[in-house]
Amino acid sequence: MNKDKREPCERILVTGGAGYVGSALIPRLLERGHDVAVLDTYWYGDVFSDLKSNPNLHQIKGDIRDKSLISEVMDDQDAVIHLACISNDPSFDLNPSLGFSINLLAFPHLVSSAKESGVKRFIYASSSSVYGVKDIPNVKEDATPQPLTDYSRFKLACEEILHNSADDMPFTIIRPATVCGYAPRLRLDLVVNILTINGLEAKVIKVDGGSQLRPNINIKDMVSVYETVLDAPIKNINGKTFNAGYENHSVGEIANIVKSVVTDAEIIIVPTNDNRSYHINSDKIRQELGFKPRYTIREAVETLVAAYREGKISDGLNNSLYHNKRRMKELNVQ
Repeated sequence: MNKDKREPCERILVTGGAGYVGSALIPRLLERGHDVAVLDTYWYGDVFSDLKSNPNLHQIKGDIRDKSLISEVMDDQDAVIHLACISNDPSFDLNPSLGFSINLLAFPHLVSSAKESGVKRFIYASSSSVYGVKDIPNVKEDATPQPLTDYSRFKLACEEILHNSADDMPFTIIRPATVCGYAPRLRLDLVVNILTINGLEAKVIKVDGGSQLRPNINIKDMVSVYETVLDAPIKNINGKTFNAGYENHSVGEIANIVKSVVTDAEIIIVPTNDNRSYHINSDKIRQELGFKPRYTIREAVETLVAAYREGKISDGLNNSLYHNKRRMKELNVQ
């Protein structure tokens, strides 16, 4: 490992690291030679069973609301990637008080603990949903946020907490598009993944509406975004916000991409009341950090199809391990 390039980020704490994005990110961080601590509730199983022999992986089963635990695991960390949250509107609505306590109330102590421990980089996974519904053709980072749900409101509130209280701790905010593609801790409740598993198992690609724009990013590129921020000079990332998206397609166009891979499925369009539509622009991260996406939505669909045919996805439409809201309800998490 190039010590001169990576030294500020030798030891990395990833909250929510056993989630969808984390399950793809952690193996990559270990490949890069980092010492990685994962703090997660592990509601979705032992996703790193094949990595347990790696001495650089430290798995901590716990809750980010546990202040003493946060203070303990933060000690001696060089960087924090904060992924942990109740991660979409339906899951949030299942138990709003749970979402409030995890997504917002736990955040100030996380930030203060990171500062006290001398963390050199704090990377926060916000969401492009903070923009709400926009009728402008390209939503850039300087667009006025108009969050429509508590999930997105709390994401924005955490961004403001960072700006107001990070002091001299370098931080970066990432606003990802919807992530798609296969990962060890798979989610099948995200638009590309939903349409794909329905096409594979039900042979029907059901489209709610179809004209709404939904920006997406392949999970492999999402991992590369975090690598890019870890490697960038502090002066290029400190206090900055970056959109992280790639292809901006309507839901109907995404359905056609899925059908081009799952050719024996039929597309059905049904009415919807969900008119959220936005088209994010990710030029800033390319221009300032040199990030260039390499993978497409179609390639994400292909990874899901390959995993399904290899038997890595079991009962994708019904298995609660793939659906956040169902799993949370099953576990009655509080």
